[in-house]
Amino acid sequence: MYKIFIAEDDAVIAQAICKQLETWGYQARCASDFQNVLGEFAAYNPQLVLMDLLLPFYNGYHWCREIRRVSKVPIIFISSASDNMNIVMAMNMGGDDFISKPFDMNVLIAKVQAALRRTYDFGGSADLLEHRGAILNRADASLTYNGQRIELTKNDYKILQTLLENKGHTVSREQLMTRLWQSDSFVDENTLTVNITRLRRKLDAAGLQHFITTKKGMGYLIE
Repeated sequence: MYKIFIAEDDAVIAQAICKQLETWGYQARCASDFQNVLGEFAAYNPQLVLMDLLLPFYNGYHWCREIRRVSKVPIIFISSASDNMNIVMAMNMGGDDFISKPFDMNVLIAKVQAALRRTYDFGGSADLLEHRGAILNRADASLTYNGQRIELTKNDYKILQTLLENKGHTVSREQLMTRLWQSDSFVDENTLTVNITRLRRKLDAAGLQHFITTKKGMGYLIE
């Protein structure tokens, strides 16, 4: 079932769109914190975004640009500001389509279906893991935070992926060693410690202090 994220600050319009999408068998969620649209997007990990242009705090162009830093999901703009300049800007910012308000719900559904068909008939969706604003993209093994890409080694990525997939739960050193080296028998335990320490330094330098917690005698945790 496709998930669709709706960034629309008019609650009546947002709920009407959400209800219509659910009628057609989609999952839908409306943005609630318009200062953190990217964080909500990443946490929901949708296959398509419906984006209003005129939003509180930051406009739809801003959030489209931020989403494009981490994902290629289709973005359809919906706005009453439908003059040619805004439509061209929306496309140039990374939008895939533009629907002018007021609109017919049947037209919206048709455009959603067309965008999903174009995007996913030939490949899967982006697979994002988010925590504290940091976004790990499993499609290309990239980590971004505050719009900046943090370079990861193969082991950095495997450690973060394992911990984020088990967020809120302690992962033992043995589990991590098996994930990294397919064995926990012939690798010096200090090698894992060195890898964790190097990764923490990268995260600290990017502003993500205390991102990974050590549980003494148990393992590591992202909470």
